[in-house]
Amino acid sequence: MEIKTMRFGVLTEKGHAEVRERPLPEIGPDEVLVKQDACNICTTDYQQWLGLREGRGYPMASGHESAGTVVATGEKVLDLKPGDHVALAYVTCGICDGCKRGRGCDNNEIGPKKISPDGYRGMFAYADYAVRPARALIKMNPSLSPSEAAFMEPLAAVVKGLEKLRVKPLETVIVVGAGTMGLLNAQAARALGCRVIVSELMEHKLRVAREMGFEVIDSSASDPVQEIMRLTDGKGADAAVLAVAATKVNQQALDLVKHLDGRILFFGAAYPAPAIDIDSNVIHYRRLELIGTFGADLKDFCTAADMLNLGVVKVSQLIEKNKYPLDKIQDAFAEAATPGKFRVSVLL
Repeated sequence: MEIKTMRFGVLTEKGHAEVRERPLPEIGPDEVLVKQDACNICTTDYQQWLGLREGRGYPMASGHESAGTVVATGEKVLDLKPGDHVALAYVTCGICDGCKRGRGCDNNEIGPKKISPDGYRGMFAYADYAVRPARALIKMNPSLSPSEAAFMEPLAAVVKGLEKLRVKPLETVIVVGAGTMGLLNAQAARALGCRVIVSELMEHKLRVAREMGFEVIDSSASDPVQEIMRLTDGKGADAAVLAVAATKVNQQALDLVKHLDGRILFFGAAYPAPAIDIDSNVIHYRRLELIGTFGADLKDFCTAADMLNLGVVKVSQLIEKNKYPLDKIQDAFAEAATPGKFRVSVLL
């Protein structure tokens, strides 16, 4: 049966997501028709639903943590075939200065800049079908559920950040926050040979972190700085990953890392933006490194896919039990926006 239309979820205003239908684009010679099986709701998406990222614009056909199955391919596509399980990387242009220099695309479709001919922003990832450039799809292990395979995108962002943080085997890394992104960072850092300590205050997240085998600090019951010093014989961590964005966490991080040559990765973002107060002389004399990270490059997606496909990083515990069909996308956003949740998956 020929597929002529696609049904997709779209944010139309603060607090409202609905399902619409549009003609399915024709498959170009370098493109692939994908039956999208799942898309997980990331922080960016539900924060816009909450009205915290109004600058992204509407109508937003959002989503980017997506996985599915190849249905058909264009005549020039050689490495994908119908039936292959794939996850979605960023749709890059391949011709901008960023693409040419390997530092990420200046025009990728994850951001709000690109608008489709029919007036939509976003990547149409909450859709039953989509036509994608073959270069934006990476093969995934069929043993992974679609909701698990969809973790390739957030894990790629983790890979990018840890590369910038330059973690090395046997280093001690403290991850602040045991939410979805915190536990992805923790697993990836452990896979790279680090000793990983996770700090968190929510009991159910502490439980999951313990079940994953991590040393944990319950920050609701003890001072994380005192605990990290106790666990490191007074040295402090070599590096800190801030998977929670908050002013208190930013300030605390300065004391979590070792006195000289400590490295801090500001992984998360929050709205309104958290502050940090530090004397530049402190950065100078302690040789501190304050590092920002956002997004991922294609090589990071490939590494993330390897981690998931080989089972080095496991994500089944990071998916909420309730999974929603596309027609219930409003309910899915409501649950995803509830504090303390892991990833909520929309099945397509």
